[in-house]
Amino acid sequence: MSAANRGATIRAATPADVPAIFGLMFELAEFEKLTHLFIATEAGVHEALFGGRPAAEALVAEQEGEIVSYALFFQNFSTFLGKRGLYLEDLYVRPSMRGSGLGTLMLKQLAALAVERQCGRFEWSVLDWNQNAIDFYEKMGATVLPDWRIVRVTGEPLERLAR
Repeated sequence: MSAANRGATIRAATPADVPAIFGLMFELAEFEKLTHLFIATEAGVHEALFGGRPAAEALVAEQEGEIVSYALFFQNFSTFLGKRGLYLEDLYVRPSMRGSGLGTLMLKQLAALAVERQCGRFEWSVLDWNQNAIDFYEKMGATVLPDWRIVRVTGEPLERLAR
């Protein structure tokens, strides 16, 4: 799977891309002002994407030999649809490439993958303060669900719940 846009090529990530993906992940954390929560490691990302039991997949966009965007995604399942879904965890485009159509092309590539895999839906989350992203997603035909909230348990509360 690969596609080109204004000199950028989108392709499936390879193990050699992990350092660049990891760097872009940190840039995303900076953009979202969440670096204090960023504890991922390059080794952990490599294991998640290319280990013995991969938990996720990634696409990257390259321009002139440099990775300028990534999309990290995984399959989930909808009991209501009775089908798998594609969940987009991260879509990050370097600021210098924003407005070039690369984000649109990445989403289209992922949507095509969801259709190819016979997924019932393609979904992701967006921060409520990121109006530019919300507007972009709605323009692409996505619906921002107003009645749903993310529920999360991590760290010590997760350990406690598991006991």
